[in-house]
Amino acid sequence: MTIGEIKKFLSKGPVNPEDLSILENDTRVGVQKLLLSYHNRQQKLAKKKAAFIKRFAYEKTFWAKNETVAGVDEVGRGPLAGPVVTAAVIIDDNFDLTDVNDSKKLSAKRRQELFPLILKEAVSVAIGLKSPQVIDEINIYEADRLAMAEAVKNLDVKPDALLVDAMQVPVQLPQVRLIKGDAKSNSIAAASIVAKVFRDNLMADYAKIYPEYHFDENAGYGTQAHLQALAKYGPTPTHRKTFAPVNSFYK
Repeated sequence: MTIGEIKKFLSKGPVNPEDLSILENDTRVGVQKLLLSYHNRQQKLAKKKAAFIKRFAYEKTFWAKNETVAGVDEVGRGPLAGPVVTAAVIIDDNFDLTDVNDSKKLSAKRRQELFPLILKEAVSVAIGLKSPQVIDEINIYEADRLAMAEAVKNLDVKPDALLVDAMQVPVQLPQVRLIKGDAKSNSIAAASIVAKVFRDNLMADYAKIYPEYHFDENAGYGTQAHLQALAKYGPTPTHRKTFAPVNSFYK
């Protein structure tokens, strides 16, 4: 085989021991470099797989009791504009998307790619949302909790319990609150990705209505360009009136 053919062969995935043994005995420098790269890739994949399996630990405690558990997470507590969005996701032990992790650790492109795959593989997925008007009326913390409850109630499969990223959801279900839960539970991680992509897409739609604010780029957060637009044009209906510096326009 040529170096090019071997490179293509090794890029396809795990290679059986017999073929690896043959390549190990190939004295060409190029082949040995390809093998080193291959082994490094396999080690990284094995590490990622092990971490993924570890993130099933909390789910397994419920699955062992034949119970269904939903992961719940939110996005959008800090922005100056747009709603707070939550997601509830139920998965089972067939879920095999090893790239699912804390949404903040993934690129926007990878989150967008994973979004439809999660919808396809999950047992049930639901969204909860509270508008800027609700946030202004009851505060962001309570709006966040109500949005989480809404997401749980919108699931088409009723869970027996919840895994939640740090919050207490106002529903009558047993709950395990996990600090940085999206890095500890695949259910919560999947929910974090779904909520993030849903909200980012929503803010991109708002950007078409209010292009001066570049919501497709800043998702409503107070970037320099956003603050400059706010100072020049004033707040939009999707801004949160109780958040500084938006609130200065209403004094």
